[in-house]
Amino acid sequence: MVKRIKLRTLFIGGCITLFFLVLLGRVFYIQILEGDYWQKEAATQRAHTSTIKAVRGVISDRNGSILASDVPAYTVVVSPELIHQNGLVDEVVAKLHELLGKPVGELQKLVEAKDDKGKYLKNREIRNEGWKIDQDLADKVLAFRDELEDKHDIQETGIGLVREQKRYYPKDTLAAHILGWTDRDGNAMAGLEAFYDERLKGTNGLLNYQSDGKGYKLPNAEETYKPVVNGDNLKLTIDSTIQYYIEEAMKKAVAQYKPTSMTVIAADPNTMEILGMANMPTFNPNKYWDEDQAGFYNHAIKSTYEPGSTFKIVTLSGAVEEKLFNPDATFKSGSIKIKGVRAPLHDIKRAGWGEISFLEGVKRSSNVAFVKLGYEMLGKEKLVQYITDFGFGQKTGIDMPGESKGFITPKYESEYATLAYGHGKVTVTPLQQLVAVATIANGGKLMTPHVLKEVTNPNTGDKTVTKPEVVRQVISEETAKKTGEYLEQVVADQVIGTGRHAYIEGYRVAGKTGTAIKVEGKGYVNSKVLVSFIGYAPVDNPKIAVIVIIDEPQEEVGGGTAAAPVFKEIVSQSLQYMGVPKLAVQPDKASKPVTKTTAPALRSTPELTGKTTKEARELLLDQGFDFEVVGNGASVVSQYPKAGTMLISGQRIYLLSQLADGKSVPDLRGESLRDALEVLTLLKVGIGVEGEGYVSEQNVVTKDGKTRVSLKMKPLNEYGEDIPVADSVTDDPEAEGGT
Repeated sequence: MVKRIKLRTLFIGGCITLFFLVLLGRVFYIQILEGDYWQKEAATQRAHTSTIKAVRGVISDRNGSILASDVPAYTVVVSPELIHQNGLVDEVVAKLHELLGKPVGELQKLVEAKDDKGKYLKNREIRNEGWKIDQDLADKVLAFRDELEDKHDIQETGIGLVREQKRYYPKDTLAAHILGWTDRDGNAMAGLEAFYDERLKGTNGLLNYQSDGKGYKLPNAEETYKPVVNGDNLKLTIDSTIQYYIEEAMKKAVAQYKPTSMTVIAADPNTMEILGMANMPTFNPNKYWDEDQAGFYNHAIKSTYEPGSTFKIVTLSGAVEEKLFNPDATFKSGSIKIKGVRAPLHDIKRAGWGEISFLEGVKRSSNVAFVKLGYEMLGKEKLVQYITDFGFGQKTGIDMPGESKGFITPKYESEYATLAYGHGKVTVTPLQQLVAVATIANGGKLMTPHVLKEVTNPNTGDKTVTKPEVVRQVISEETAKKTGEYLEQVVADQVIGTGRHAYIEGYRVAGKTGTAIKVEGKGYVNSKVLVSFIGYAPVDNPKIAVIVIIDEPQEEVGGGTAAAPVFKEIVSQSLQYMGVPKLAVQPDKASKPVTKTTAPALRSTPELTGKTTKEARELLLDQGFDFEVVGNGASVVSQYPKAGTMLISGQRIYLLSQLADGKSVPDLRGESLRDALEVLTLLKVGIGVEGEGYVSEQNVVTKDGKTRVSLKMKPLNEYGEDIPVADSVTDDPEAEGGT
């Protein structure tokens, strides 16, 4: 018995000894052999890192009005576990649906959410409807939570808010395309937010410390602190008031003309600080997720187009600089033949205005005048050089993302000729056009446009100011002044000036209209036009330059009828806001270069019936009449208008010769309905008319020996603007387009 007890005691003692030996070995292994590893693991578990979020920089306008800033935001959180414990499922789903607008089915899934073990989850964020909501909505959620607590006499309802930060744009759509936006995670997506993201976002701070098992900071423990660096604050060149004038004027034009898009840019031509820039359609950066994607596109710097007659400012400047422009010299308007090209180039009024001065050609926006100035006088090499010097075909260098540069790629003679009036192988951006007219306004200096005026580092108080940058002197100061005076007459001449609807009482305004037919595929589509106006004021001391572009207006209008009034509204308001005084005497009456055109001289039609065709030709050529002979007979049997009729300059005389058989129908495009009918009546042909105004198209059909002429009429642009007729003028049979 005793022996058995001794054996049992020895066995138990041996086991205990063995256990202690194993334990000591394990301790030795952990503390000695793997001591370094476990010390590191312990330090890792005790160590904690706390991130201190940097504040994104404020963006303000030139006067300090805030355009973008970080503000408090709140995310709604629900606890499925508590909501079910308190039996609040139906009430919570119904009320949060009402407050946040989140679908009932999705809310139901959130409050029913369970983990892998089938237990209700403790916290779920309500995205996106309850993510980073504003203070007002957060207050309503809190009020609902308090209501539940009182109603059910509970302390925990399962509804909470997490305080965060979000980007806020207090003026909603104002300057949206300039500012861009950040998404809800704070990532910069477009505009200046993206372009200056590195400056704006700053650097987050860090705090590293050690804690005990319960998470409390250990006393005397080492800690590492990296201070937060808040983002820079940006002050822009934008003036919120001028931006407001721009957007309000655009809203009216969009409502009236219903274009596919519209763009306006305003700048100080002396510094090329952008004062305002807007596109329509637009968007609200506070609700970017609800907006139509078309509204995000910044046409002002990204879209390229054939400029049309606003581009004539470059041709005019070059001709003045080379001393080739004589405002009193005359030319024959209407059409011009380019060597080696089958069809001539035309003015909008195909019959022209007769023999007119080059200054009148500028006022009337005569294509022929500018072909002579740019293609014939300057020559194609110098013309392209001036276009390049004015900054076309290259980026302006504005501090915004996504800028396009357009192209200048003429190859054939006709393309160089049409280049002189902004058609054919040339595309530009609205911003490039504005920079070009600002070059004329500021004395001939091509400058880099910019929207950043000043940067302030909130951590140090240091400021950096953007200085105006001159790229090159394009034309002399004297040339710029003269060109401005000629462009002033385009606006001030209230009889024939194509830009007369941009005239502002009490201010001297220089400008140019433009109407360009758009290209689709390989041809021009006459029903789709882009109309524009570009100019600056006051002429003698420019304070603001503006471009207005209306793309595909639904009404048949030109740059003078649609875009010029928008320019007038914006500039007149802006000049008064800027404190620019009005002139005591009207500029068109006080300034010598700005004159009203007198009524055109009238001449009596000579008697031509009975004369030989040769005699009639010689007489009309000698007296400077525009005429056309119909038929191939030897003598004139009738004429229109009849002898003794008083004709204005440029009105055509039609001669019917002996052998006219009705098959020889003259080109009547550009003629009034009355004149066209008189001529066709003389020819004894059938007549069909569609529309009103002036002949834009004619179609001659002969069937069973009878000739019928169908005329398509369009109202001639009220201002005689250069809506180009899409003739095929290229000398390359496979070339695209034509003007």
